[in-house]
Amino acid sequence: MRVVLDRVAPWRHDLAGCLHACAGTLLAQGGHSPLDALGSGWHFLYRQGDFRREEYYLPLAADRSLFGTLAPHHPVDSVWHRPPDADEGWRQVREALLRGTPVAVAVDNYCLPFRPAYRDVHANHLIIVYGFDDERGTARVMDTVPPRFDGDIPQSVLRAARGSGNRGEHERDMFFADQDISHRWLEPRLGEPVPAPDRSAVATSLRRNHQGFTTGEVGPHYSGLPGMTAFLTDVEARYSAGQPVADELFIVAGATLANTALHAEWLRTTGSRLSVPALAELGRDVERLAHHWTAVRILAALTRGHEVSSDSLTRRHRDLLLDHARVLSAMSDLLEEL
Repeated sequence: MRVVLDRVAPWRHDLAGCLHACAGTLLAQGGHSPLDALGSGWHFLYRQGDFRREEYYLPLAADRSLFGTLAPHHPVDSVWHRPPDADEGWRQVREALLRGTPVAVAVDNYCLPFRPAYRDVHANHLIIVYGFDDERGTARVMDTVPPRFDGDIPQSVLRAARGSGNRGEHERDMFFADQDISHRWLEPRLGEPVPAPDRSAVATSLRRNHQGFTTGEVGPHYSGLPGMTAFLTDVEARYSAGQPVADELFIVAGATLANTALHAEWLRTTGSRLSVPALAELGRDVERLAHHWTAVRILAALTRGHEVSSDSLTRRHRDLLLDHARVLSAMSDLLEEL
């Protein structure tokens, strides 16, 4: 039997990774606008010690799934499946495809010939599977993270990538190694697509985002701007005390960077579509925060070898927090106009 699902198109954002790329592709296949779904929500969430060495790690909102956290203003959901072995894992994925549902599967880049890390670096990655050919023994996969790949690979190769122990073997296996993959796969559960937001819908999303940032917890469940401040302050204290912070800060900053960059683009494009210049201007302000998070992520990597001072890390965090407070003030002013 041969199955290749239609309307599966590549989607990605330059400042987001494999999670958002896969989510965008799966959302679009289900009729949803990826940017509206992934960009309209904006928040900071993190539970102390929760980070995992996965490229697709995302701090989850309470009582929400991965897709529910990614797109909090849209009727979308998802379920992680954790099959007991390779055979059952492929059977489950194959059945989803037969139902017409493309899925995302966790893989080790080390095992995939189309990844630059092939036979070099172990890294927990996420790709789309949207077809198979039983006679040829192939699976149709899509990976929009550069270098983009969209085509068939042997099912045996996919099986090895999905079943890898992902164990780090040398110093190049940083950030996304040493986290079992265990044939996990992600099934989207999508509601009916919603129309492109009008001014009222935009105001509702921004109001919810603003409230989430201005009211928050400071630990162990960090949320909002108070939680972000407490998290970064805690990281600074631990780094000053000689404790390792590289992995946690790098991974949490990556998830926040993606969310912030997508929100900035959503504000800019929505402002242009609705002819509301103030929305586009706010988008540029939020984009500045994304640049801050990019710098935080670079500094996080440098803390591994103590190549950055505690004072430099603290200054970068303070610049980010001051700009974030200014953005929230601008958002509050804009809400009065919408």
